[in-house]
Amino acid sequence: MPLYLSRVSLFISLLLLSTASSCFANQISELNVENSIDLVKVDKSKRRMYLIKHDVIVHEFRIALGARPKGHKLWEGDQRTPEGTYLLDFVIDESAFYRSIHIDYPNQTDINWAQHKGIDPGGDIKIHGLKNGDQRRPEYIQSFDWTNGCIAITNDEMDILLSIVKAGTPILIEW
Repeated sequence: MPLYLSRVSLFISLLLLSTASSCFANQISELNVENSIDLVKVDKSKRRMYLIKHDVIVHEFRIALGARPKGHKLWEGDQRTPEGTYLLDFVIDESAFYRSIHIDYPNQTDINWAQHKGIDPGGDIKIHGLKNGDQRRPEYIQSFDWTNGCIAITNDEMDILLSIVKAGTPILIEW
């Protein structure tokens, strides 16, 4: 293919991507506090997170998980993301990662099970952006599981998520 044709193709692709992003930004700006997301659903097996409003998927994110993603979180340091229904309870703007929203793990069931087994269930589970100072391309970082049990998305996606997902929103995490 001649060089000028590949540049034209690249320009057209970028133009279409820009238009799609702008349309999505307009859809997001139409959502406000009264119309925020009803449910955040995580499908660990597909590495996807869905923002849902009135049973309709409003947005989908590619996610990264812990190094051992299969199965429910059992103890501190097992590098698993919990499974079940939890709440997103508060936003954290200052941490080792670009913005985050905390997941209220462990719940009482998790605590009871851990006490029965005599282990620490862990905690500090969040949806967060990339690690502060990481200079690698977000697409590369998100191509593998790298967290200690949290759910990671890119920084731009974290801004989108926090603009339409409020504290108190339920999160359903499944394999």
